[in-house]
Amino acid sequence: MKSKYSKEIKIGAAVLVALLALIFGINYLKGVNLFKAANYYYVSYTDVTGLAQSAPVTLNGYKVGLVREISYEYDNPGHVLVELSLDRKLRIPVGSKAVIVTDMLGTSTVDLHMAPSQNFYEVGAHIEGAEGSGLMDKVSTELMPTVMQIAPHIDSLVVALTAVAGDPSLLNAVKRLDVIMANLEVTTKHLNRAMGTVPALVNNANGTMANIKIMSDDLTKVTKALAVISEDLKNMPIDSTMQNINNITANLDKATEQLNSTNSSLGLLLNDPGLYNNLNSTAAHVDSILIDLKRQPKRYIPSIKVF
Repeated sequence: MKSKYSKEIKIGAAVLVALLALIFGINYLKGVNLFKAANYYYVSYTDVTGLAQSAPVTLNGYKVGLVREISYEYDNPGHVLVELSLDRKLRIPVGSKAVIVTDMLGTSTVDLHMAPSQNFYEVGAHIEGAEGSGLMDKVSTELMPTVMQIAPHIDSLVVALTAVAGDPSLLNAVKRLDVIMANLEVTTKHLNRAMGTVPALVNNANGTMANIKIMSDDLTKVTKALAVISEDLKNMPIDSTMQNINNITANLDKATEQLNSTNSSLGLLLNDPGLYNNLNSTAAHVDSILIDLKRQPKRYIPSIKVF
C-alpha cells in the first residue's frame, strides 16, 4: 500500500507541475510575468476595435504595462471594461486618461496621458478612457475629402498632358535636345584634351617661377652691394676731393692759358713760327753736316784712318 500511495503522489505532483508550467507558459506568451508585482486599474470604453489582451500600455512611448483582460459590461450596455496591469512603482494622477491609439496596421495600444495633479488613484480604481484617432481615421476624415475634391480635375489634367505629349513642337524640342547633348559630348571631349595640356603649362610656370626666384636672389645681392657702395660713398671725404679737383682744374686752366700766351717760354715755343723755322733750318744744317761727315770724316777727325 505504501508503494501504491507514493506512486499516486508522484503522478499528482507531476500533473500539478505540468499545470503550473502550462499556466505560466500561457501567461508568458500573453506577456504576463507572474513573478513581477503589478497594480491593476480599470478603464471603460465604448469601442475597443483592434485592442487585444497583452496589448502594451505606454507612457511617453515607454512600455509601463499591458492589457490584462477585456470583458463586456453587461450591467452597463455599450461599454467594454479593460483591465490594465501596470508597474507597481507607477502612480496614476487623478484626471489622467487612458487613450486607445490605433496604428496603420489596425493594432491598438493604450497610451496614458498623465494629468498635472498631486492626487493619485487608488489601486483598482477606474480611470477615464478615450478613443484616439488612428492613422486610418485621419486618412478617412482628412485625406479622402481632399482626394475627392482633386479627382474631378485629374481627367482634365490627363487630357492636357496627352495634348502636350502629342504636340509636334515637343518632339522637335526633344530632337534639338538630342543634338545639344551630342554637341555637349563633343565639347566635353575637346575640353578633356585641352585639360591634358594643363600639367605641362603648370610645369613651365613652375620653371618660370624658379627662374624668377633666382633673379630675385641676384637682385637682392646687387641691392646689398649697392647699399655697401652707397655707405662707402657716404663715408668718403667728398668735399675735400671736390676741392682738390677744383684746384687741379684751376691749375690746368692756368697752364693752358700760359701755353696759349706768347709771354711765356712754352707759349713762345708753341706759338712763335720763327723759332719753328730756325729749328727746321738747324736740323737741315745738322743733317748736311752728318752727310758730309760720312763722306769726308777725315776733314773733321784727322786721326781716323781710312782703309
